[in-house]
Amino acid sequence: MRWNMRIRQIHRWLSIIFTLAVIINIAAMTQTEPAIWVGLLALFPLILLLLSGLYLFALPYLTRAQRG
Repeated sequence: MRWNMRIRQIHRWLSIIFTLAVIINIAAMTQTEPAIWVGLLALFPLILLLLSGLYLFALPYLTRAQRG
């Protein structure tokens, strides 16, 4: 149970980081020539959000399968 709460907390913090990265990306796109790395800035937290979100999505189904 403790592990699940830790994953949820990490997922919450990743969503904040992702939101900030998207805001930075939008601000950088207003510049005349944005750097390539700024476009990729939001990609890393997005991948981690995908993995943690899929785990949290499957968690009720996994626990139900273990019970019955």
